[in-house]
Amino acid sequence: MSEHPLIEDHGLIGDLQTAALVSTEGTIDWFCSPRFDSPSIFGALLGGENGGHWTIAPQAPTYATKQLYYPDTCVLLTRFMTEQGVGSVVDFMPPASPRDPTDNHRLVRMLRCTRGEISFDIEIAPRFDNARQPNEVTPCAGGWHFSSPDTDMTVHVVDAPGDECAGGRRVRAGDVCMRVGLRAGMTRGLVLETFADGPPRIVPPEECERLLDDTIAFWHTWLARSRYTGRWREMVNRSAMTLKLMTYAPSGAMVAAPTTSLPEQVGGGRNWDYRYAWVRDASLSLHALLGLGFTEEAVAFTEWLGDRVQEYTGPGEHPLKVMYRVDGSSELAEQTLDHRQGYRGSAPVRVGNGAAGQLQLDIYGSALECLHFADQRGLPTTCRIWQALIDTVDWVCENWDQPEAGIWETRGGDKDFTYGRLMSWIALDRAIRMAARSGRPAEVQRWTKERDAIYWQILRRGWSPRRAAFTQYLGSDVLDSALLRMPAVGFIPPQDQRWLSTLDAIEKDLVSDGLVYRYDPSASPDGLLGLEGTFSACTFWYVEALARAGRLREGRLVFEKMLTYANHLGLYSEEIGLTGEQLGNFPQALTHLALVTAALSLDAHLDAARPGYPPTSPVPLLYAQPMAAVAGGPPVTPATAYPSDHVIRR
Repeated sequence: MSEHPLIEDHGLIGDLQTAALVSTEGTIDWFCSPRFDSPSIFGALLGGENGGHWTIAPQAPTYATKQLYYPDTCVLLTRFMTEQGVGSVVDFMPPASPRDPTDNHRLVRMLRCTRGEISFDIEIAPRFDNARQPNEVTPCAGGWHFSSPDTDMTVHVVDAPGDECAGGRRVRAGDVCMRVGLRAGMTRGLVLETFADGPPRIVPPEECERLLDDTIAFWHTWLARSRYTGRWREMVNRSAMTLKLMTYAPSGAMVAAPTTSLPEQVGGGRNWDYRYAWVRDASLSLHALLGLGFTEEAVAFTEWLGDRVQEYTGPGEHPLKVMYRVDGSSELAEQTLDHRQGYRGSAPVRVGNGAAGQLQLDIYGSALECLHFADQRGLPTTCRIWQALIDTVDWVCENWDQPEAGIWETRGGDKDFTYGRLMSWIALDRAIRMAARSGRPAEVQRWTKERDAIYWQILRRGWSPRRAAFTQYLGSDVLDSALLRMPAVGFIPPQDQRWLSTLDAIEKDLVSDGLVYRYDPSASPDGLLGLEGTFSACTFWYVEALARAGRLREGRLVFEKMLTYANHLGLYSEEIGLTGEQLGNFPQALTHLALVTAALSLDAHLDAARPGYPPTSPVPLLYAQPMAAVAGGPPVTPATAYPSDHVIRR
């Protein structure tokens, strides 16, 4: 096993309640169970042998590896080519219950030989509770049973009676080692099962083949629901499946990433736990899911968000938390695991997230935009949710004009962030639209007064005449790529001179060869040490901004170049380093959401720019009722309304 497999040298498998990362060398070095946010069982990705791993590698001095997904599935195939033969490991997790949380999860690793002969060396070395609890292992005829005070794990052997291929089994300090020799045409393997209802057993290869066929059929059936037929379909489909893998099926919540503490700079301390659901992802998630045709997932996520809105109990707390666990709980106390050295020495390793308690005003715009869009698309807001929304919107009216931590969750002191003001404007605007659309009771006059006050404050104090741009916080000259979303949410027309000037300024300060930084920490200290790479979601927002501004050739080139930074499987982490390596938690939902919405928007704009483009197929609109119509003014035509797009986080 390589000492430090790179972040991008991994594929993701999962069962819709948890997930695992498999390296190109055949090692599972990240797996948490029973949920995404549970302690790790295999965690070598965060440094050293003490983290836990499950290695399968050829018993050969030299070999080459190739890794790919079975087409249109999340079944991962890692191929090994040696001078003696060619073999492969097929990794997958059969989907768990779509509604009921369970501690019982299966991870299947099928070993195959397709040519010649090949022997695999296998080492199973779990480290329970983030490598804080020792484990005991009990050998059995059908495999091994691993246990600790809080975890129970069984490994079943896949073998054919009378033709056993496994040999050299031994237990060493709580770990299991073995060797499997195969000839062409043979299939064997292992099945890991947490909290199994019986002892280890011999699993016939035919049973594994049925599990594989069922898992492939599940993904084919799911992906067939997609309505997307535009450009870059393969990358859009891969992003959609990756987002599905990161959705906790029993609640509908989508985690920001299945990992924690993968660094934004190798050796730096910008290492955070992303295994939670951010409210900020709400709007973009819904637009992406509904834009592709995945209504069931959109309904589940909207219901999850509606439940969070209804939890507000009144004065003394914020109506919404920045993030939640996948079950909706909000206890996310941050702690460091000092016994873990971190990815390539990038300590600290953190579990929990201290940003959960911050004031971040933009989340209210994301939540209201999500519920407003769902309401437009036939997912109506219930009476109970509307009652809770009234209290939330009233809170925004009273609190929008105060310093906060902002979209990037800085820890250098609160500021009057322009993006927070923008999204507060969104919260009030969308609430007004929802009330007007359905005649719901609301203090529309008050909401309108505060919405308009935010609008004028952004124009007067969020605009820097010296920079000729909207800036990161009121009265500053610092730029922020979050403001690339301004035309997307309908605050300013994409051809407005102020916006075009802002786009030029962002390009000058924050864009490097098409890749986009979030902001400049040297110009706007964020209270954190070290630097970071370009932020991949921001690059996709830049693509949308270029498309809206009519710069389609530039937008398409930036998009195509960004596709080259995906890993070999089409997956993205949070950031891109100077050498092109992926940085930050992996894969990241926000990046894949931004890719999907950028593809949807750019594809629609490219179609609209074609000669003879049919007028019956306009670029899709964000709002059922354009702004002027809601306000009692003249109707807005499709040519002047804003294209459908979305709101973001971090």
